[in-house]
Amino acid sequence: MKYTFRQLEVFLAAASMENITKAAESLAMSQSAASSALKELESQFDILLFDRVGKRLQLNELGRLFRPQVEALLAQGAELQQAFSQHAEAGALKVGATLTIGNYLAVGVMANYMRTQPHARVSLEVANTSTIARRVKDFELDIGLIEGELQSAELEVIPWRSDELVVFCAPDHPLARRKRLGDDDLREATWIMREPGSGTRQTFERGMHGILSDLNILLELEHTEAIKRAVEANLGIGCLSRVCLADAFRRGSLVPLNVPEYRQFDRQFYFILHRQKYRSAGIASWMELCRALQTDNKD
Repeated sequence: MKYTFRQLEVFLAAASMENITKAAESLAMSQSAASSALKELESQFDILLFDRVGKRLQLNELGRLFRPQVEALLAQGAELQQAFSQHAEAGALKVGATLTIGNYLAVGVMANYMRTQPHARVSLEVANTSTIARRVKDFELDIGLIEGELQSAELEVIPWRSDELVVFCAPDHPLARRKRLGDDDLREATWIMREPGSGTRQTFERGMHGILSDLNILLELEHTEAIKRAVEANLGIGCLSRVCLADAFRRGSLVPLNVPEYRQFDRQFYFILHRQKYRSAGIASWMELCRALQTDNKD
């Protein structure tokens, strides 16, 4: 075999950081050793994998072509090494999740994963859909869990579980006494909403078609807990996932509102994986635990 795993590690680190010094630091190597490893890899096959602009390394077309294959090969090698050294079925796993999933579902899955895989390590990054998708594309995350719709030729989008948004208010809000709201009630209400571009806002806007421009949106916040606190303080009404409202509904600090039946707020949660990502035992185990997750959907 003409190449070494170390050369491939240097290639991936340089592709990610676009700088050989930073790549060397990430691998605990000297700059000269990392530079030599990369040059040897290219010279052995008489190829160039990067465009070199000053101190910056930028993947060229050939480098971009090989990067997914190198990433998959190193992932397989790392899993085999983990199995040899710890007799474990799964190694380290890097998971990304959007806000609702990350804050209300993924932590429970992580706890179950670490109980079933005692030698494994899991890291969880919580961000918006676009950030999670970008990091999965760049092989910086092994798997993403998202709540927004996504179209990408590079990513495999796999349905996970259904969800729905619920319109809600404080128990002493005037609308709390109404059995069902009409569109005029929705127009006249003051709203506390997630920010534009979030998966929750995307579903809300779809459900409010026809009257969206008439709504009075007072606040747009990035965090669900902040929205819940604002609604509890009677600053307005909100619309969030039933998953993150279940505890508040049980306590009675918030109450659901019935909107017209034609206002549909159902949606899907998804797994996202790079199409060329090696499907490790850890990824398979994580997806299995996610699918087995049971939540209480009662108000």
